[in-house]
Amino acid sequence: MKKILSVLLLFVLMVVKVLAQDVNLQGDITSNTTLTSNNTYLLKGFVRVQSGATLTIEAGTIIYGENVSQGALIIKPGGKIMAMGTELNPIVFTSEYTKPNSSRNPYYGDWGGIILLGNAKINVPGGTASIEGPGDSYGGNDDADNSGTMQYVRIEYPGIAFSLNNEINGLTFGGVGSGTVIDHIQVSYSGDDSYEWFGGSVNCKNLVAYRGWDDDFDTDFGYSGKLQFLLSVRDPEIADQSQSNGFESDNDGSGSLNTPRTSPTWWNVTLIGPKANSSTTINSLYRRGMHLRRSSLNKISNALIMGWPRGIVIDGTNTVQATINGNMWVNNSIVSGWTSAAIDTANAGNLNFAPTTWFANSSGRTYANNSDVLLTDPFNLTNPNVTPLTGSPVLTGGATPPNDGFFDATATFPGALSNDPAKNWLANWVTYPQITTDVDDEELGIVTEFKLEQNFPNPFNPSTVISFSVPEASNVKLSVYNVLGQEVAVLVNEFVNAGRYSKSFNAKDLSSGLYIYTIEAGSVSISKKMTLLK
Repeated sequence: MKKILSVLLLFVLMVVKVLAQDVNLQGDITSNTTLTSNNTYLLKGFVRVQSGATLTIEAGTIIYGENVSQGALIIKPGGKIMAMGTELNPIVFTSEYTKPNSSRNPYYGDWGGIILLGNAKINVPGGTASIEGPGDSYGGNDDADNSGTMQYVRIEYPGIAFSLNNEINGLTFGGVGSGTVIDHIQVSYSGDDSYEWFGGSVNCKNLVAYRGWDDDFDTDFGYSGKLQFLLSVRDPEIADQSQSNGFESDNDGSGSLNTPRTSPTWWNVTLIGPKANSSTTINSLYRRGMHLRRSSLNKISNALIMGWPRGIVIDGTNTVQATINGNMWVNNSIVSGWTSAAIDTANAGNLNFAPTTWFANSSGRTYANNSDVLLTDPFNLTNPNVTPLTGSPVLTGGATPPNDGFFDATATFPGALSNDPAKNWLANWVTYPQITTDVDDEELGIVTEFKLEQNFPNPFNPSTVISFSVPEASNVKLSVYNVLGQEVAVLVNEFVNAGRYSKSFNAKDLSSGLYIYTIEAGSVSISKKMTLLK
């Protein structure tokens, strides 16, 4: 009898576990909430953790991003995320198409991504701004602001375009303060930047960007944090229409001198570009390992930049002048395997600046061939290995990081990794998932026709998201009409490049009822119905 009862109990527990899976996560989180590892979760639409609420995620939890609703997790200013995985049990955010028996294979930009917003300083006039994508406000005066902790977290197949120059990245920071802990994060197959910082002062350590679409690490709007141990690996075939870089750094979009200046401090960076050797064919949209421009003031030490068409480009008179004055630097670093220039300038005017001499005087070294750097297997997309071999120049010539409680002062080598197995911060938690390419264009997410998707949610109150696809660069107009045929909103009216886009529609000022939304592009016109219920 005891044996029978034990079997029955085990069966009941198994049934309970099955029934507990695939929990929908949607809408606003307004009170403390915990996601447990015995469940899996489906992120539907924009999920916002509101001010005063904390979202806790147990180690080992899996959260799937829904494709049709372009699910995204947004931590609002005053809200917190406590996502604390472990080396052997990381937290995973991934595409719903990674599930067994999925309708298709996962690909770049299957869902939105993760956005952390805080109350730290940004250099936008007025001190606040709206984040790209969902448009939530961020910024303030508290540089020590705390948005929570993210440790040992993998983010796979995120990143979507809402419109031109208005995208969600894999992991986005907006005005996030130094009280926040970001440590051991991997972003894979992002449909836009892998990481982007809009102002703020958050410090980050142990970051991986794997086979991203646009830039790997992008800084703007006065970001001033500290970063150490960063690795990026690129796919030679995949680059963005806006041109793909390892680093892209701006003070702001116009290159103003607004304060605080974008001035992050970087130590121990490895940027593995697309070109392994002279015979490697790469996407023509690849550009620079580091594009330092628009009045930014980066402080970079112990970097390793391999296989980019141009290694380091210092762009703009303000940026070049800051370099001359010693307010921006790239010290004790290595560039190898370039095809156009190792160190270069752009838009420098009449300034007297010799970039090659400057780099050499900053203890920089250049190697024509990537093989000269003697890393184990850095260009292996299936399982990249950036461990330096015996005799590697990476093992010498580095500077000593500050001993300030954040930086590891023992990392006295260029690049993200030494040859000491005990200090391999990539071990056990990093994975390199592979995408399947022997499928049709639609499955891969390649846009081949104009499409207008059904809005989500529908019915809605008062906001919904409308998605559409454009197979070629076109003038696009997306409008909303009432049942009388009167135009009540124009959501898009601009020239856009080929791609998938989404637009949020807020109908708070409209009455309940049926509405028609229409996309027009050249001779194409597609309409669908949606219902507003208040």
